[in-house]
Amino acid sequence: MSLKSRALKNVASSWGGLAVNIAVGFFLSPFILHHLGDEAFGLWVLIFSLTGYYGIFDFGIRSSLVRYVSKFQATGDKDELTRLINTSLFTYTCVGLALVVPTIIGSLYVDRLFHVPTEFLKDGRILVLIVGYSLALGFPLGISGGILEGLQKFYLLNWTNIVATLARAVLIIYVLRHGLGLLSVALITVSLPLIASAVRAVIAQRLLAIPYGWKYVSRDSLRQVANYGSVTFMIIVAGRLRFKTDAVIIGSFLSAAAITYFSIGARLVEYTGEVVSSLAQIFTPMSSHFHATGDFAQLRKIFISGNRACALVMFPMTVALLVMGKSVIEAWVGPRYVSSYSILLILLIPSTLYQIQSTSNRILFGMSLHKSLAYVVLMEGIANLILSIVLVRPLGIVGDAIGTAIPLLCTALFFLPRHLCRQLDIPVRKFLVEAYFYPVVLCIPMTFVLLLMQRSFYAHRYPQLVLNLTAGIAVYGVGVLWFVLTREPLGIQLKTRMSRYFGLSGQSQL
Repeated sequence: MSLKSRALKNVASSWGGLAVNIAVGFFLSPFILHHLGDEAFGLWVLIFSLTGYYGIFDFGIRSSLVRYVSKFQATGDKDELTRLINTSLFTYTCVGLALVVPTIIGSLYVDRLFHVPTEFLKDGRILVLIVGYSLALGFPLGISGGILEGLQKFYLLNWTNIVATLARAVLIIYVLRHGLGLLSVALITVSLPLIASAVRAVIAQRLLAIPYGWKYVSRDSLRQVANYGSVTFMIIVAGRLRFKTDAVIIGSFLSAAAITYFSIGARLVEYTGEVVSSLAQIFTPMSSHFHATGDFAQLRKIFISGNRACALVMFPMTVALLVMGKSVIEAWVGPRYVSSYSILLILLIPSTLYQIQSTSNRILFGMSLHKSLAYVVLMEGIANLILSIVLVRPLGIVGDAIGTAIPLLCTALFFLPRHLCRQLDIPVRKFLVEAYFYPVVLCIPMTFVLLLMQRSFYAHRYPQLVLNLTAGIAVYGVGVLWFVLTREPLGIQLKTRMSRYFGLSGQSQL
């Protein structure tokens, strides 16, 4: 399979999986919210945000797997690959066992850490145990996902996620309609990913057919993983400080109900970021492969074209949320939560500027040059934590959002573009023009169409929302089609083939 075909297959499956995930989350979240209520829903978000910090105990092992599975596959070193996977599995098992302790402690003291309503205290403690144990078990089971990414078999990873997501949605709707509550929803939410991980483990073993055993656990492999993963670990910690502290801070200083209002605006921004991340994830093993073979011309190419692709995807979503954000929230969860638009607005701009450079992050990981990124995002995460705590008291959830937005904006504007341009020896101006000029220009007609549609047919419900968005997307789609067929090599080749085909068809009719 060619590089382009593989990339298209992986991206298509990633977007298919993401479309299912976002659609389920988009329609399921208000269903859960209205069945559980503000307090229970906020507690659900809080516990999952709290246990989300368990991700820091990954210690960068998954990213090491992606990096070195790709490298050893490129070099054909089966013995190193075997030692890498066995060592990673042993380490993950130890981590999972160790996380049982904080899970038990957290369940005992959850009421002392957060403003949990008395009637939900028992459920809160059980919820911590359910989520904590499942995450601990997910560490050794999750190794298969890293292996499939390293093999650039994203489509296998995505298809298992699609099935698990759809099954989760059906089961949650079933239990809520039959009068079951928060704990049932949590149990379904955590068990389906574990089942999907077990299925992926079987698939990964069939692809590699490597032996397992204590004798394959290697200190050298552990040292290799630790050297690469220690830098990634800092980025993981920073990621939790950047994006997972909001619910914890709001739950500590305000209330569980306030988390609900914050999470609605933040969730929409998160969805847009996931769309772009699913596109950019293919560039880590790809850049690792090119770096291992010394092909820097291809690295420069995917740096510009990859970030352009991220911008072509991110910018129209940003425009749609800026113009129609209130309508989206009203149609999604009801007019009661339209005030969450302020959170959406504050977080969306810096997130957009960061996400359009998602390929840059992935290339740094693939080249093992992500140490500077780790230091920067760690400082950003600390600044985020401090600013959010300082601002949440006087400004409420808006202050927390501002505390998140300012450091993220600084990273997106002042670090990322300059750093990778320096690493790949590309002028910053050339990168900015070639990557972002056309995505910005193509969004201008869409912006005017959406403003006109909102003024003429303001969207309060899904039918109006779909109508307005369809008009804007249609205009943007025409522009993107023109760009692909006249500026992209693959599009030009396709246009030439189509011209020859129809030309020959016309001549045969004559």
